[in-house]
Amino acid sequence: MKVKYFKDTDTLYIEFRKSEVSETRDLDENTMIDLDQKGQICAITVEHAGEHADIPHFSFEQIPAQVLART
Repeated sequence: MKVKYFKDTDTLYIEFRKSEVSETRDLDENTMIDLDQKGQICAITVEHAGEHADIPHFSFEQIPAQVLART
């Protein structure tokens, strides 16, 4: 997974996996998802990310499956 933030355009791009995009769908006026041929999500793009996401406070945490099973 890759997360890229383009400051000059205030765009956040989250790539879940490398795959050929066959379709891009608009979720709303600022959010798009890229789908592969099987309809699986490859990436999400958020325009005007500074307004719609807390970019300065981004963090990543990987949770072990055992922890998720307990919740």
